[in-house]
Amino acid sequence: MATPWIRRTASASTGPVLPAIVGPTASGKSALALAVAARLPVEIVSCDSQAIYRCLDVGTAKPTAAERALVPHHLVDVADPAEDYSAARFVEEAEVAIAAIRARGRIPLLVGGTGLYLRSLIRGIFEAPPKDEALRRGLEARAAAEGPEALHRALAAVDPETAARLPPADVLRVVRALEVHALTGKALSAHHRDHEAQPPRHRALVLGCSPPRDELYRRVDLRAAQMFEQGLVEEAVRVAADSEARARLERLMGYREALLLADGAISAEEALERTRVEQRRYAKRQLTWFRAMPEVEWLPWPANPDAVAARIAAALAS
Repeated sequence: MATPWIRRTASASTGPVLPAIVGPTASGKSALALAVAARLPVEIVSCDSQAIYRCLDVGTAKPTAAERALVPHHLVDVADPAEDYSAARFVEEAEVAIAAIRARGRIPLLVGGTGLYLRSLIRGIFEAPPKDEALRRGLEARAAAEGPEALHRALAAVDPETAARLPPADVLRVVRALEVHALTGKALSAHHRDHEAQPPRHRALVLGCSPPRDELYRRVDLRAAQMFEQGLVEEAVRVAADSEARARLERLMGYREALLLADGAISAEEALERTRVEQRRYAKRQLTWFRAMPEVEWLPWPANPDAVAARIAAALAS
């Protein structure tokens, strides 16, 4: 049975409504966005921290060439795998894309599952303290000596909210969160909450896709299997020929397991199972993030594209 839409109140800024479709991995948000694009003159602005990377196609479930030919997509394939890409850069490039789409008389539609990018675009980015290289090197050395899990436990002790949304393998962001806490005496999540008390930069309509848990996990498991069938290992090996790109792949779910399989460290069955487990955990972290965002309206499952298109059209007319 379809559940009612859940709306949480949020302050609104002026300006045109910016619609978005978000949700955990494998929740059907991309298919829904394409269906909406058949009903409204939209161009899709990807809000995905992995789809930004060129050459990472299979393991990111990136829109296909046919889908991108059907509907214009922005912020897909805009960085090399060895390149760092920040939320600040996303905001800058997304704003350019949004302005250009509106100038063409079309509708920018954000689609993706990276909550930090979405929140940064809507709310802006708080001014964090500059990097402390000595502190950072010490934290990185601890991660290397004791393992990333030990560093993640240290973060959970001072900032459980941030730790809940970051996997232990994401050493870069765990280090940054610990660095911010050490330099300011305040958790990164608390900084974000204080920042979000400010008026938003965009008047957003954020529609969330969230299948029932059993259905979501079934879809996650199916996607993981399809990735290996479609050449994930070969793609990982090809991209990892560049040592800097390999360092990134070793932090990405699916690619990390594919490289271990290619190196003979684990079996094909173990690689698939590990990927399934990691993607399920990732989906849970995404849901935790989006459920904490007051802008999100949760759609019934399965979502009706006609109803979603009508909801977006009504918001744009308001």
